[in-house]
Amino acid sequence: MAKTLAQLQKQIAALEQKAETLKRKEAEGVIARIKEAIAHYGLTAADLGLAGARRGPKPGAKRVAAKKKPAAKAKYRDDQGHSWTGHGRRPQWFVAALAAGKKPEDLLA
Repeated sequence: MAKTLAQLQKQIAALEQKAETLKRKEAEGVIARIKEAIAHYGLTAADLGLAGARRGPKPGAKRVAAKKKPAAKAKYRDDQGHSWTGHGRRPQWFVAALAAGKKPEDLLA
């Protein structure tokens, strides 16, 4: 007899729950064995590479200086000394100048 979709989904959910329970029990056994080995060999978190859960280069690794981007050249300027590269959001002084009747071409540096 063919099973309905609802019956199959119920069976899948039950199997997934059983699998999760089994996974937790197996993990408990693995953790117990790991703890036993750590105690037996006197291992530390540093021995396991877990000292402070630190990310990044390992101690003693050469540091490479990050390259800084050169400052972008201003494309627009006004009489008060404000400047803008033309990238990103328009600054308030630029918006105000346009509202006052100036054109972007009038503000080119």
